[in-house]
Amino acid sequence: MKIAPSILTADFTDLKNEIKSISNADLIHIDIMDGNFVPNISFGPAINKQIAKISNIDLDVHLMVTNPLMWIDEFSLENVKYITVHYESQNFLESIKRIKENKKLVGITIKPKTKVSSILDVLKLADLVLVMSVEPGFGGQKFMPEMLDKVRELKRLREENNYNYQIEIDGGINNETIKLAKEAGVDISVVGSYLFNQTDRNKVIDNLK
Repeated sequence: MKIAPSILTADFTDLKNEIKSISNADLIHIDIMDGNFVPNISFGPAINKQIAKISNIDLDVHLMVTNPLMWIDEFSLENVKYITVHYESQNFLESIKRIKENKKLVGITIKPKTKVSSILDVLKLADLVLVMSVEPGFGGQKFMPEMLDKVRELKRLREENNYNYQIEIDGGINNETIKLAKEAGVDISVVGSYLFNQTDRNKVIDNLK
């Protein structure tokens, strides 16, 4: 299991030490929110650039924005590995094309109420599929176990079609729910509040792995 800490719940007044405290993470998950697509606002590309100066860990950028096409170039920084866009957003297909043009790996995701069947036609284009196990927009929400059915479906579709995407889950992941995620077929777990509420975060990451 790969672990991608979400810095949404980090202490931004001490960002350098917060990033150092998760130095054995596989990815750093960056939640970008515009206050429109979701009812919250996070931060912009400047924070990504700051993180890039602090850490060599690859970034996993999740664009929870109405029009991701406006932002993809801005977030196509050297240390960004994945850029994930929502099926429910504007210019979805154009955004996927732009991510590929920028030589970044394509992530696609759907909100909890959207079915996997909605993205069947684009799974072949995906390097990562993110399953939201909470409603996007806020940290600290309770895990929705019924979302694991989507994970199982995505795993089945990957095997049947020889797709190469990683399956990622985001929302309510802790030392208990990560076991359920692993059993269902998750490859990457995004961990936020649970991790950043701990003192020895690298030890927690090792335990989660």
